[in-house]
Order: sequence, then C-alpha cells, then structure tokens
Amino acid sequence: MNERWVQVREKLAGFWNQYSKTQKWVLASSAALLLLFIILLTYFFTRTQYEIAFQDLDSGDASAIIEYLDGSGIPYKLGPGGSSISVPSAKADKVKVDVGSQGLVQNGSIGFAEMSKSSSTIGTTDQEFKVKKLNALNGEVQQLLQSMQGVKRAKVLVNLPEETVFLNDSDKERATASVVMTFKPGYRPKQDEIDSYYNLVKTAVPSMDIGGITITSPTGDLAPSSKIGGSGSVNGTILDQQFEIQRQFETGIKSNIQNFLAQIVGMDNMVVSVMSSLNFDQKSTTVNKVLPLENNDNKGIIISEQQSNESYTGANGSAGGVAGTGQTDVPNYPSGSAGQSSSSEKSASTTNYEPSREKTDIAYAPYQVKDLSISVGVDSSVITPEKQQVIQQMLVNNVRTLLADSGQTLTDADLNNRVSIIAQAFNSNANGTKGTALSGYWLAGIGVAALALLGGAGYFVYRRRRAAQEAAAAAELETPRVEMPTIDLESVTNESQVRKQLEGLAKRKPDEFVNLLRTWLVDE
Repeated sequence: MNERWVQVREKLAGFWNQYSKTQKWVLASSAALLLLFIILLTYFFTRTQYEIAFQDLDSGDASAIIEYLDGSGIPYKLGPGGSSISVPSAKADKVKVDVGSQGLVQNGSIGFAEMSKSSSTIGTTDQEFKVKKLNALNGEVQQLLQSMQGVKRAKVLVNLPEETVFLNDSDKERATASVVMTFKPGYRPKQDEIDSYYNLVKTAVPSMDIGGITITSPTGDLAPSSKIGGSGSVNGTILDQQFEIQRQFETGIKSNIQNFLAQIVGMDNMVVSVMSSLNFDQKSTTVNKVLPLENNDNKGIIISEQQSNESYTGANGSAGGVAGTGQTDVPNYPSGSAGQSSSSEKSASTTNYEPSREKTDIAYAPYQVKDLSISVGVDSSVITPEKQQVIQQMLVNNVRTLLADSGQTLTDADLNNRVSIIAQAFNSNANGTKGTALSGYWLAGIGVAALALLGGAGYFVYRRRRAAQEAAAAAELETPRVEMPTIDLESVTNESQVRKQLEGLAKRKPDEFVNLLRTWLVDE
C-alpha cells in the first residue's frame, strides 16, 4: 500500500513539475475560484430563507406562537426584543393561517371566546367571575379598536359601577372607560375617526355615555366633537380637511416629479420631498354693472313711451251794462264792445329707457399656494452635471407656475433657492434587504467569471504544451543526424575483445560513444 501511495505521489509530483511557475499559479487560482463558486452555489440553493411572519408582538402572544412552532417542529428565528418571529418562507403562509385560526395573537387581550371555552362555573366565585367578565369586556373593546384603520395598539380599562336596587336611574353611577391608543408611524386620525372611537366604546359598554370616556395617545388627548355630545368643536373637521387638501396637493406634485424623473434616473435612484404653504381663506365677490347698448347713443332699451298734445281756440267776453253816471250806472266802467278770438296748444312726450345690467358672483378657490419648496435626492452614480442642470431647470419652471398667483414677485434666484438637488450615494440597505447573502445575479456573475477563468487557464496550458511540442519537433528536424560508430560484433570471437573496442571508443570519441548507447536504448 505504501509503495502504491509513493507511486501515486510521484506521478502527481511529475505532473505538477512539468508546468512552469506561471502555469502553476493560473491552475491554482482557477481551482480556488471553481471551489469557491461551488461552495457559494451549494450555500445559496440549500440555505433556508426566513421571512417575518409576526411582528409587534407582546410577550404573551410571542410565547403562545413559539409554543405552537415548537410543537409543530417548525424552525423559527426571534427578532430583536422578541417582538417579531420569522419562519421559513415556504411555510410562512400556512403558519399565519394556522396561528390565526387558533386565535393565538390576542395583542395582550382576551375576549368572551376565552370564557366560552369552559362553560362550567363550578368552583368559581361571583367575584372571580366578575373579574373574568370585566377582563373579557376590556379585551373585546381593545380588539375592536385595534381593528380600526391606522391603529397599532390599544389598551382599554373599563370601570363598571356596582349594581344596586335602591337608586333610580338618575342616581346610578355611570360606567367609565380609559383608552390609550398607539397609531402606526405617520398616521393621524381625522375627527370623524376619533368620534367613531368614542361611539364604539359607548355602544360596547353598558351604561356608558360620551362624558365617561377618555381616549388619549402618545401625542395627546383625542377629544370628541360636539356632534356626538362632546365638548370639542367641529372646527377640527375643517382643520382635518385642510390638512388632507395640503397632503393631496403635495402628493400630486411629488407623483408628477417621480414620473418624470423615473425615465431619467430610475425610480429606485431618487427621493422626492415637497413642502408647501397654502392659504385657505375663502372669498366671494358680487359685481353689478350697468352697461349702455352699443350703437344707441349710450341709451338703453325703450320700455315705455308717452306723447300728449292739447289745443284750445275761443273768443274773449265783454263787460255788460250801460256806460253813464246815473244812479244805476257804474262810474268809469267801459261800455260793452265786440269780443276777440284766442287759441293755445300744449304738447308733451315721455320716454322711459332700461339700461343693460350685468351681475357677476365671483367665488375664489378654497385654497391658494403661498409658498413651495422641492428637494430631490439622486444617487450620484446615475446623474451627471448635465442631467442635474436639466432637472433643476424643470423644477424651477414648476415652482414658477405654481407660485404665479401667490402675489409674490420672485426672481430667478428666489426660485432656485426653493429647489434643491442633492447628489449622494444611496445606502444599499435602505430598502430593507435581509441578511448579507449574495443575490442570484452576483452568484451567476461569479460563476461565469470562474468558468471563463478556468477555461482560459486550460486553453493557456494547452497552447503552452502544444508550442513546446512544436518547438521540440522543429529542433529535432533541424539537428543534423550524426553517424554512429559501428562495431562488428560478428567478427569478434570473445567478450574481452568487445570490451576493449568499447573502451577504446569511449576514450577516443566519448560523444560518439554516448550517442551509440542512446541508439541501442532506443532500439531496445
């Protein structure tokens, strides 16, 4: 066995020593890369991929889920603080369904379903039953609140009054409830949603009114509006509407910028931030105008016209009586004479005009853009100074258009100050990549590079060996054939004479003697 091993080792050493130093280095590096590629492929295709199935768990829910996973033989990983649990990706959906069907995630609360598991109350006192019932009621209200949109966690404490038969309804104590709610990051409940929280608690707890409910959050108290009997003002609804309008306005601008830049730098290579200031003062104006008709000498439409003409013709009367100085006569009275004729004429014309009247009611927009700022962060690896200048000019034009009705006189420098483009190398872990494992593209690239290097090394060795063989053949053809000395062995009678001839040849012509020996060896 040792001799066989020695022979194998000698053959390997001979195979290795036939190459030059450069060839040995190429072969060694190719073999190392090929081995590394095989190891990476084996690790990539045989490792277990985990994904987060449950997060934001309290200790009770995490303990119940771990107990179920241990009993089912399913591997898992605990997150920081034990608040999240990761399971193999292939089994994640099934685990979620099984855990949900068994009601293991209670978020630290129990409901009436927990009490219905054991219908027998033997061995339970009235006081213990009341405590269990109150805990179940707290859990039910808590679960209802946590099912609302944007609610991350809720804690409910209900205080039920003692029942008595000696007091009428007006003298009975009312139930109270204290609620602490935690919302998801970035979520702000509207006033209508806050009112729904109060109505939910009111209808879920008997003998409860709005005044006995207190709902608070880490950011402050949540007060009900006057619409449901609270002391708050409905102005909160208007404020929520204004915040929603501002949010939609900023989101629309952000979406337009992203759609434009996605074709230039890619959606994953940019971050857009929009800040705005809106004026929500509402104004309405009524304009009444009186306009003359065209081509009518500034007169209006004739609505009525009246004309009247009067004429009179007659004779003047004369005084009666006889002139004289008698007792019956009037002194100095003229005597009667013949009458004279007279005539008169009167005309009148009345025209009523109606001018053209115009009434305009102007209602201004419910909001107006007062100021605007746009910031864009772009990965420095995909942007050039020319692209940055084009993007800067586009954003400046957008800001100029949006601030056209703001009443401000903005110069180009003012507009440039409202737009900023930041070229920065992006963090590769910003998208929340899991672990440090190489992606499939990297592995494929490494594999291709290793195969290419190995193929190149083999081709290099093949060319070197072929070149060496061609060089040896060429040298053999160019070397003149030397006539070897001959010894007539047939004429020699004894061995001593052969030896003498060989010794003489070796002394006289040693080179020819060596060539003769080589020829004999080749012939044999």
